[in-house]
Amino acid sequence: MEGATAVGLQELATRATGGDARAMELLLVDVRRMVLRYCRARLARVPGADHAADDAAQEVCLAVVNALPRYRDEGRPFESFVYGIAAHKVADVHRAAARAPLATAEPPDAPDEAAGPEEVALRRSEADRARALLEHLPDAQRELLLLRVVVGLSAEETGRALGMTPGAVRVAQHRALAKLRTVAQREDAAALEAEERAGAPVAAAAPALPVPAATTTAPLRRRRGRGSR
Repeated sequence: MEGATAVGLQELATRATGGDARAMELLLVDVRRMVLRYCRARLARVPGADHAADDAAQEVCLAVVNALPRYRDEGRPFESFVYGIAAHKVADVHRAAARAPLATAEPPDAPDEAAGPEEVALRRSEADRARALLEHLPDAQRELLLLRVVVGLSAEETGRALGMTPGAVRVAQHRALAKLRTVAQREDAAALEAEERAGAPVAAAAPALPVPAATTTAPLRRRRGRGSR
């Protein structure tokens, strides 16, 4: 998280709860920054992902403002409070997207002009596969990897958001990445086997096609020759 230390963010929340307008302004800057990255990661496969993430982040900020008067620093890190609200908002967006009719995919809002079409396609393919692999993880592991790898939080920040120690975050991250590697290797092996199976029958059948014609026509000609004598 950029722009505030964990202690600073907690202090800003306490001061904002007490009516400090400047603290509220600074708090929302940091909250929006960290929540926007989270929403973009969680909503990447939703139609109109960029707009959906921006709208969700804005709604999370409003929800934080509305909930702040009820917030009390009772040992629960403020990041955990914020990400709890964000997780519920993301779930609402996913439910709404599932109920909505299918929409035509939109082009990215800000394409990378320096990258060629092939590189852009490769990046999208890799991103799609990474998101698909994450679906194989339990919710807790997926959330942890999103915060650590996609959002870019440190182990300490992730631990505060999820109620874990930094050491437990690192262990859980190692296990989640190991599981992803296993799943990826299994999928690669299955894809290779499918390609080999699809190619093998064609190669075996091709040289056998002319053989029946050569073996059946010669005996017929000899029989006709003997009958004419």
